Amino acid sequence: MAEPVKRQYRSAKRAAAAAATRARIREAAARLFVEQGYVATTMREVATSAGVGERTLYDAFPTKAALFGHTLGVATVGDEAPVRVAERSEVLSAQAEPDVEEAIARTVSYATDLLDRAGDLIMVSVEAAGADPDMRAAADAGARATYEVYLALTRSLHQRGALRPGFDAAAAADIVYALASPHMHQLLCRHRGWPLERYRAWLQDALVRELLDPAG
Repeated sequence: MAEPVKRQYRSAKRAAAAAATRARIREAAARLFVEQGYVATTMREVATSAGVGERTLYDAFPTKAALFGHTLGVATVGDEAPVRVAERSEVLSAQAEPDVEEAIARTVSYATDLLDRAGDLIMVSVEAAGADPDMRAAADAGARATYEVYLALTRSLHQRGALRPGFDAAAAADIVYALASPHMHQLLCRHRGWPLERYRAWLQDALVRELLDPAG
């Protein structure tokens, strides 16, 4: 085997091993953060649960806030690619969908899958916000980013004249922001035990009913 090929192979193998280690760390961190809360969870506990040394953990994530941010970020978008939710192809194509009910349905599908993956961690940041400034910053940034995604959708609906009479894009986005919030997901899916498909169908029906002009 030629030396450049050997180096590429070793590099790919190291990258795969590092990705697998990060995945174990994320899995352990997510479970502990949700079970114990952000403040009570220690880096030592995460390292032990993930089966890695503390040095390995700190080399990858120098602070607990960095670890939480990475864990939540990957849970939110579903992978490690540095592409924000607002720039994801599924979100952009849903906003551009010419059928307005289908645009809502596709947005709801993406949002509910996101909440199923990341909703519990989002609530961890919300609940810890009063006690930790890093969590306050994370919760506030996440809320702003979420609202901007929904505002982009309702602006598209408004430009097509699809919203209820008297609704502007901001008023409609407020409704999406409330009904599709992690708080609502937590109440219905975690507290009341709704399956994801029931929650998805309810949210889609509610948004179509609340946002769209019935005469349209």
